Amino acid sequence: MTHDVRRAGSHVDAGAESAAAGQGAKGPDELRRQIEQTRHELGDTVEELAGKMDVKGRARARADDLRDRAGAMTVQMRSSAAHAGEVGARQRKPILMAAAVVAAVVAAGGVMRRQHRC
Repeated sequence: MTHDVRRAGSHVDAGAESAAAGQGAKGPDELRRQIEQTRHELGDTVEELAGKMDVKGRARARADDLRDRAGAMTVQMRSSAAHAGEVGARQRKPILMAAAVVAAVVAAGGVMRRQHRC
């Protein structure tokens, strides 16, 4: 019975694994192709690991992302505030008219009370 022992986090390509488990390379050209594919995969893995180790670079990228989000939110908030100001300006005249009517009614009521007291 054979045991498949792998290191934690190791990257194993399914095609390469089946080729290794199967009959292997069928000739020198196939072997060269497999070697080139393995080199490419190893290069990708090393590049990925180097990216994970670049803490400053990742922090800069995160800060840039947050800065972009904050800028977008600022634009959105300014647009919302401008829209609210437009709506308020349109509704201001009816509200002022209603307030004037209420003030006139209150003033008329005060005048009427004074006339009834006299």
